[in-house]
Amino acid sequence: MTYDFDRVWDRKNTYSVKWDGVGKFFGDADLLPMWVADMDFKAPPAVIEALKRQAEHGIYGYAMRPDSYDDAVVQWFKRRHHFEVKREWLVFSPGIVPALNVIVQAFTEPGDSIVIQPPVYYPFAQAVKRNGRTLVENPLAFDGERYTIDFDDLEQKLVTGVKLLILCNPHNPVGRVWTKKELEQLGQLCLKHNVLIVSDDIHCDLIRKGYRHTPIASLSESLALQSITCTSPSKTFNLAGLQASHIIIPNERHRRTFKTAIKTLALDLGNTFAIPAVEAAYRHGEAWLDQLLDYLEGNIRFLTDFIRQNIPQVKVIQPEGTYLVWLDFRSLGLSPKELESLMRDKARVALDEGYIFGTGGEGFERINIACPRSTLEEGLTRIAQAVKMLS
Repeated sequence: MTYDFDRVWDRKNTYSVKWDGVGKFFGDADLLPMWVADMDFKAPPAVIEALKRQAEHGIYGYAMRPDSYDDAVVQWFKRRHHFEVKREWLVFSPGIVPALNVIVQAFTEPGDSIVIQPPVYYPFAQAVKRNGRTLVENPLAFDGERYTIDFDDLEQKLVTGVKLLILCNPHNPVGRVWTKKELEQLGQLCLKHNVLIVSDDIHCDLIRKGYRHTPIASLSESLALQSITCTSPSKTFNLAGLQASHIIIPNERHRRTFKTAIKTLALDLGNTFAIPAVEAAYRHGEAWLDQLLDYLEGNIRFLTDFIRQNIPQVKVIQPEGTYLVWLDFRSLGLSPKELESLMRDKARVALDEGYIFGTGGEGFERINIACPRSTLEEGLTRIAQAVKMLS
């Protein structure tokens, strides 16, 4: 079957944060939404059929996950990532952000230090600060083209008594897919200083050709026991609204701690629609995903060519994974608020401002390219016209 990713679907009045929430979050409902990380594509047909069958049944009581659900998750990670996950390692959570907050509460005490690597997904910092922990930053090094981990700085931070490190792999927003060598070096530092690694791998299936996702827990038994891997089909198959994620915890003691914490908050059940949808996605969505990756690759090439030809002042930081692209507008010489105004008031697009991702994000914008190419072209055309107005 060939899937049509060029078709434009009307998402307004569907309770969409991305489309219906743009007025609330950006102060203008008429902006073109290219911000929050969900896709403007329909989910795989098998998922839609599974949801239809569940809806038509008409009784939406409490739900439980059958063994076949966990088996589908295990088989997916073995097949796509060569990661041998045992069924007993899986713990359900209604999302990775809730899981991160539960982990912070369960594995650290108020005032404890937690490392993040900015510019990075902003809920990481929120999970630290809102739970009364101490935020420690290990900013990524940037040579103008590519981001890397500053290992010297990282070790200086870890020796101060850090309890936990939140890793983003693939990294949102800069698009790095960390190599096995990089992950081994980071892992050895965390083992040396007894720092628990929490790896957000939500974009792990969205990898460009030539790159490979490596779960840090797959590198060695010692790293498996020192890490918690947060995964979900939500980005892969556009299921974010169904609120289902799978937290992989090989360490039995850590798993018991997390299970107790998440049950205390009554977050362990899931809902009656997520269960059939997730299983259908993992069992029958692979061909759809492969075609999606080809389409996204075309969108990245289109964006790169368009910006080179029409907005040469802007630099594209080439992503290795995710459907999010980090754009460098610093040559325009604008303040963060001036750049924000340029995008909203002149270009009339809703992007994620770089500064919200923390240290190193000022002067950048994050654009979501998981949309029909015509939508991407419209957004880029608006940006190009706005930039031309500056000269």
